[in-house]
Amino acid sequence: MQLTHRKVRKGNPQVDSIEDWLRRPGGLAGHLRELRRGARLTGSELARQLGWTQSKVSKIETGKQMPTDEDLSDWLRTCGATDAAKATLTALLAEAQGLHQEWRQQVRLGQSAIQRNYDQMVSRASRIRNTEIVYIPGLLQTPSYARSRIEESVRLHGADPNEVDSATAQRMLRQQVLYDTSKKFEFLIFEAALRVLLCSPMDMLAQLDRVLNITDLSHITLGVIPFGRQLSIAPQNSFLLLGDELAIVETFIGEYMFHGEEAAAYSAAMGQLANDAAYDGEARKLIGRAMAELRSIT
Repeated sequence: MQLTHRKVRKGNPQVDSIEDWLRRPGGLAGHLRELRRGARLTGSELARQLGWTQSKVSKIETGKQMPTDEDLSDWLRTCGATDAAKATLTALLAEAQGLHQEWRQQVRLGQSAIQRNYDQMVSRASRIRNTEIVYIPGLLQTPSYARSRIEESVRLHGADPNEVDSATAQRMLRQQVLYDTSKKFEFLIFEAALRVLLCSPMDMLAQLDRVLNITDLSHITLGVIPFGRQLSIAPQNSFLLLGDELAIVETFIGEYMFHGEEAAAYSAAMGQLANDAAYDGEARKLIGRAMAELRSIT
């Protein structure tokens, strides 16, 4: 996977991502590639000896995947690295791992800055697609629902609770982009997102009403995948697609960005899942049913 932290600085020059840092001149990726070549091994031969796929070797050598400590140790041993090479490459990997931790530090130190960063990326894209399994998409969230999600970050990552208000306000400002009719928005949510209570029932009712009303805008498409529908592929995770070249996935421990073929794989997955979704009147019925059940318990 490509781990991305925007505008990472580690000495000179400035780089935009962990991928850039790994494959820069003198970086970890190039060192590992030269070490393999020095051992007179092809990528497929190294993969076979390590019990890996050739794709994994290729991704590590091109900076698209950061090796684990164990991966590096196995690579060094198989290629007969000298003690000096081992020390250099171990230090480079430790530095890369340190950069990966910066995302968590950014969460703790500045949620508002992270929200602004997303604003910039979304504003540059002409096509925004979002698949969510249990969350309401960020661009469709009400202030109360968004606040509950940002407060979750405080609990999970130790983010600054004093920034909850400003981060919530920033997320709400981002939603102005929804009314830019030159952009195309495609939201795909699972019925679970309509029913999982991640805020109070009353706040969730307001949130569902917001989702229902957004379907009136012609440049916005909303699909809902209902419970009980046979799926063509499994929904492995939620993701955001900006244009055709960038896929963004957040996990409990960091943020991952995918470009090129990997972004295309997410785009293809969304296309398949979209075929299983309900739209227009059928989608509105699913939202209305969830609202009716919420009213019965409030």
